[in-house]
Amino acid sequence: MEKKVYSIDGKELRTIELNDAVFGLPVNEDVIYYAITNELANMRVGTACTKGRAEVNGSNAKPYKQKGTGRARRGDKKSPLLIGGGTIFGPKPRDYGYAIPKKAKRLAMKSILSLKAQDEDRLVVIEDFTVETGKTKDLVKILQSFVQDERAVLVLKDDDAMLKRAGRNIPTLSFLTYNRLRAHDLFYGRKVLMLESAAKNLSSFYAAEGAE
Repeated sequence: MEKKVYSIDGKELRTIELNDAVFGLPVNEDVIYYAITNELANMRVGTACTKGRAEVNGSNAKPYKQKGTGRARRGDKKSPLLIGGGTIFGPKPRDYGYAIPKKAKRLAMKSILSLKAQDEDRLVVIEDFTVETGKTKDLVKILQSFVQDERAVLVLKDDDAMLKRAGRNIPTLSFLTYNRLRAHDLFYGRKVLMLESAAKNLSSFYAAEGAE
């Protein structure tokens, strides 16, 4: 698959050959769903906690005698039936995380990349650049040639600290490196901007994994 490579000014420079085994696969919607659900589950902190009947502070004594009052026959004030009593089957701290097969994760990433690559406007390859000043305004000047007030993902070739510093004040922009992709960010990004080196590395990285 051939893709155009653009300059930071939005001008077409050349074309790049992308691996069809990574960017040209049939889209598997099921495995994309499983990968995104897995990521969201692993992000849950699971700290919700309620007190049961045995954990609520209070007396164990019955509030009045069993018979002769004409009132309901019930136990102490810690009963779940009363305000301030324990909670029945309430949540307790737990780990919501789980693992899915590595092959499923890889297929999900390749399916999302293939989905984005089907549309010329949703996957854009840009020449390698950085923002040496680390200033947001310098990055915005570059991005305005490709993104118009929409959620975007910038895929990097490495952990560029200055580039991430420049983009941390842009709420609609998220950063990924080619070997640490996240299915949720990649799928819901309306536009995927990819550095040329990152695109080349992706073609070899996921193709090599598929050959194992």
